[in-house]
Amino acid sequence: MTEKPTILITGGAQRIGLHCAQRLVEDGYRVIITCRQARPEWQDNPLQGIEVLLADFSSVEGIRRLIDTLIERRVRLRALIHNASIWDNDDQGADALQQMFMVHMQAPYLLNLASDQLFDPVQVGDIIHISDHVAQRGSARHIAYSASKAGLEGLSRSFAARLAPRIKVNTIAPALIMFNEGDTPEYREKALAKSALGIEPGPEVVYQSIRFLMDNPYVTGTCLDLNGGRNLK
Repeated sequence: MTEKPTILITGGAQRIGLHCAQRLVEDGYRVIITCRQARPEWQDNPLQGIEVLLADFSSVEGIRRLIDTLIERRVRLRALIHNASIWDNDDQGADALQQMFMVHMQAPYLLNLASDQLFDPVQVGDIIHISDHVAQRGSARHIAYSASKAGLEGLSRSFAARLAPRIKVNTIAPALIMFNEGDTPEYREKALAKSALGIEPGPEVVYQSIRFLMDNPYVTGTCLDLNGGRNLK
């Protein structure tokens, strides 16, 4: 029996990451997700077909422990999706920048450096970085967040040059994908008005973007803007 190709999604415990993990399981992949801690609801409703690895990206040691675990288990990846992210509504100070640097840049950097040990040595692989539309324009309130996401996009281009042709490396930069439960009607209306298409598309569009990048053999070093036309407003 042929072993299923493996995809690793960092920060895949909820929302967009979990949706993409579930859809990739439906596509026939073996999917591994990382998260900082197991979610209580998994006790009653275990994740189907998804393996969970606990990982702490707040330190180099925590990142290296994840890499060592993957190598010890002889994991051979078809794709690595850097989805792990942290958000602060009004980030400021050294701690905020350091935390976001570790998650948005250091973890992808170290995992990508280990690609020769983590990826299938024969098949073409994919590394996909999930950035943010705000990285391209900056933010007066979210300086650390937007700067670290911009750094992630820089890493993506550099690794695309380094790892070609065996591994394609690309970025997806979403704007609004899905609201949070507590978002007010006023906030929702204001957020929707920022894009030309004016919709809340839902997480399926991120999955579709991942599949496009994985399935297309001639795309590397690019950033796929998934913003509903925010650049047109």
